[in-house]
Amino acid sequence: MSAYGTSPIMVGRAGQLDLLTEALAAAPGAVLVGGEAGLGKSRLIREFGAAVKDDARVLVGGCLELGSEGLPFAPFTTVLRGLVRDVGVDGVAELLPRGTTSGLARLLPEFGEPESDAASGEERARLFETMLTLLERLAERSPVVLVIEDAHWADRSTRDLLSFLVRNVGSAPLLIVVTYRSDELHRSHPLRPLLAELGRVERVRRLDLPRLSRDEIGELVADILGRAPDPELIDTVRSRSEGNPLFVETLVGCDGELVCELPETLRDLLLAGVERLPDETQEALRDASGGGTRIDHRLLAAVSRLDDAALTRVLRPAVAANVLVVDGEGYAFRHALIREAVHDDLLPGEHTRLHTRYAEALEADPDLVPADRLWHELSHHWHAAHDALWALVASWRAAGEARRRVAYAECLDMLARVLELWDRVPDAAERIGATRIEVFEQAVLAAESAGELDRGVKYATGALKMLPDEPENASRRAALLERRGRMLFDQTMPGAADDLREAVRLLPADRPTSQRARALNTLATVGRLLQNSDEPRRAAHAALELGRRLGDRQAEVEALLALSCLDFDYGAGYGQEDPTERLLEEMRVLADAEGDERLRLRVAVNRSHFLEGSGRHAEAVKVACDGVEKAQANGVARTQGAFLAINQAEPLVSLGRWHEAEALLRRTIDQRPPRKIRTSLFALAGEIATARGDLDRAVRMLGYAREVTWPKVQDLFATRRLEAGIRLAQGRPDAALVAAEPVLGTHDESLPDDSRYAWPVLVHAAMACAELGGTADLERVEKRAEATLVLGTLQRAWKLTYDASAARARGDLDAAAWDEAASAWNALANPYHEAVALSWAGQAALHAGDRDAARARLARATDLARGLAAVPLLDRLSALTQRARLGAQADPGEAAPFGLTPREFEVLRLVAEGQSNRHIAEALFISTKTASVHVSNILAKLGVAGRGEAAATAHRLSLFTPASH
Repeated sequence: MSAYGTSPIMVGRAGQLDLLTEALAAAPGAVLVGGEAGLGKSRLIREFGAAVKDDARVLVGGCLELGSEGLPFAPFTTVLRGLVRDVGVDGVAELLPRGTTSGLARLLPEFGEPESDAASGEERARLFETMLTLLERLAERSPVVLVIEDAHWADRSTRDLLSFLVRNVGSAPLLIVVTYRSDELHRSHPLRPLLAELGRVERVRRLDLPRLSRDEIGELVADILGRAPDPELIDTVRSRSEGNPLFVETLVGCDGELVCELPETLRDLLLAGVERLPDETQEALRDASGGGTRIDHRLLAAVSRLDDAALTRVLRPAVAANVLVVDGEGYAFRHALIREAVHDDLLPGEHTRLHTRYAEALEADPDLVPADRLWHELSHHWHAAHDALWALVASWRAAGEARRRVAYAECLDMLARVLELWDRVPDAAERIGATRIEVFEQAVLAAESAGELDRGVKYATGALKMLPDEPENASRRAALLERRGRMLFDQTMPGAADDLREAVRLLPADRPTSQRARALNTLATVGRLLQNSDEPRRAAHAALELGRRLGDRQAEVEALLALSCLDFDYGAGYGQEDPTERLLEEMRVLADAEGDERLRLRVAVNRSHFLEGSGRHAEAVKVACDGVEKAQANGVARTQGAFLAINQAEPLVSLGRWHEAEALLRRTIDQRPPRKIRTSLFALAGEIATARGDLDRAVRMLGYAREVTWPKVQDLFATRRLEAGIRLAQGRPDAALVAAEPVLGTHDESLPDDSRYAWPVLVHAAMACAELGGTADLERVEKRAEATLVLGTLQRAWKLTYDASAARARGDLDAAAWDEAASAWNALANPYHEAVALSWAGQAALHAGDRDAARARLARATDLARGLAAVPLLDRLSALTQRARLGAQADPGEAAPFGLTPREFEVLRLVAEGQSNRHIAEALFISTKTASVHVSNILAKLGVAGRGEAAATAHRLSLFTPASH
């Protein structure tokens, strides 16, 4: 008799199976399948895979539980190994760019050696892009279902890669299915935030498995028994199982009897079936429980110390009782809960001896597990066996393997274990061939690469405390200080510049080294963003001279990049000699000669940034677009590609190609680029939303931009520009001035200024002053403007717009000033700002009585705004045109009542609204005296004595509908 009954068919999951089938038909997309342990997630996936196997390729990988740590990239390694079995290494190569599999070598040794021995953030990004390309190319042949099971056990690297795939899958029919135990997700579980983030991604569905109803329990019991059960049995099973399919199958034997009495605990229930097996089988199951979710037959034989035939004989009852299931060349417990219950039932001594046997078996024959898992498993088993010495040695080796696989978070965890065990192993340094300080140094590298910056700063601080401040340690201390400075800077924490200065000091100029050049470049790069002094420029020049003396091309290009950012000169026009452009060209030549694609992309970042700042929008789009494509091809779309996407979106916005810019921004934001470059993405998206009148989205983008606290003037000013624009659109000019405050007199003098990003904020500030009727703040705004440089044609256009806005704030609506601004924007092919300037030029012409000039300007502005779908600007232009009666002539047959002329009828509408003669004059662009004459004529024609009676008559006769107000 089976220890556990099993239904031959799946019960109660038809709706969920249909949802998965629909999701595959609608692919690309993802489904997140959650549920308590035992609700049938794995069974659902098996049934779904069987149902679609003729129409789609199903790739399944499971996350492995090894104590508290997951195995790096485990499910993806399993998927690749299965794919190699199906199509071979050459078949995989056919699906990859340039036909090379080296990009996947970090996950599977069968693919050869990685292109680079270096384990860097760019190598990790390249691995992610390669995996995505492989799956998409495979899906282009036929639909692909990628299943990642037991994501509650996923390691950090697996979670990162999973998130990347879900967010970035293109149009190929690829469905990603993720299963996880919802009851495992405690408040601080690392999977919780990932599920929340993915749940907001378009094309991602959530599927939560419910418990079975009474009828479904009855159907399941009937399938187990092969006959209809008694109602009393159904009620009993329902009460004790609470609708959990695993518990139903655990409770019901094939003879219709309950296999155990009412258990005290869940563990008792799960162990009941095991305890009905022979003693030698139970012993083998206890051995198997130490091997994780799946164990190879050969490994279990070595651990149990049984020969092949004996192990097969001993396990057969467990397979027959449905406690174990055969899985390829090994075994898996029918459910992970059963394995956990068996393992948790071990006594302390049994637990230690079992994991010792696992470790000894793996030491004796490393081929018992795949090579990529060996040291991680040894670390787990020796640690579980409380053997500090060998746990330390294995953890050190596991850290090296994780680093090779660019699994930096797991590398850091292994190094943390080494440090945790260090004091328990007297000869630790001799055992691993590294000192404790060297382990700390490795932990700093891993933490920075993993983005665990807070931990990295702590490890760097710890290493610096242990490392004596002696001349022979200067180079090592400088390296630690440089890394800590970078990490402090990336967290916007104080002390970054101090660390970098000390790093440079420790590397004296009379002993030129590439390390000193690198430290100088870091000081220049960080310093130019954090301080308003000449120190960054001096550092960059020193790094440049040093790089050239040493023949270090990378240091030379890095220094030139820093200098180009410090000395951007947008002043030269088309065809003119331009020092910045010469510098950028020099960098391009050097990067090409070095053959370093990373440097080439950085040059593209700076060049596209310079071109946009020079008003050469179309050129900027092309350079940035080419760079984005190269970044994608080189697997760095989320890092350098995201920088270039910003530099492509900004000129697209300038050119009025807002649809393209919005699509690009959405794609880039969905890729979850590094925090320090997200502000510009949100700010640009918010600018478009504001101009289109979608203030809800604009406010959301502003909130996201504010979340990234980043001491970079470009981002600070861009965020303030967005906020000031939103406040003006909301009719809150006073709040707009508050938003502009950091750019005005209270700007932090310790930070560098940036006229390119200051001018737009100054325009908003001048507009706010004009809306407020001229304020005391105008003087401060004008003082700031006088001190702000004007570099190049783009800044000149902003300056002209500012001048016209400031004149308006002083009460002078200057048509010529607005015309000049519109002309400048037209020359730059910037339709939105040209339309804005023309709208004010048209209004100024109306005030001057030049209706023809007004008509022409407002018509041109309307055409431009309509092409952009700039709704608020269109509304304002429409109101201007209607109030000034510049549109089509009225039908002569449609005469106003009481013999009023059309103009008198407009004046009566404003009288009915309670407007004074002065306000009527401003609204209709006429003099106050003319407005008074019109009012007198209206009173006479209506036969009333005053304005109040005229308004009452208009309301009584409903002369004006609400729509005309």
